[in-house]
Amino acid sequence: MKWLLILAIGIILGLIFSRRHSKSFNDEQTENKENNKRKILELLNTKHQITNNDVENSLEVSDATAERYLNELEKEGKVKQVDRTGKHVYYEKV
Repeated sequence: MKWLLILAIGIILGLIFSRRHSKSFNDEQTENKENNKRKILELLNTKHQITNNDVENSLEVSDATAERYLNELEKEGKVKQVDRTGKHVYYEKV
């Protein structure tokens, strides 16, 4: 019976610790993403037009991540996509 109580306390403490750790990890990821999006806007201040490859190279992120950041900025109304698809697509600050 005593081992059951110890096991229950261990499970509860494990759950509490894992939730605290995951919240701080998520906060860190969100902060990193917002910093990267801010860097994209700063890059647009100097270049006026950027491509997905510009974002990939300057932030050292994958193609999918660069595209996701640009799509989020577009949904937020901070950038606009010029052209629809392909290598001729670029983004401008709104």
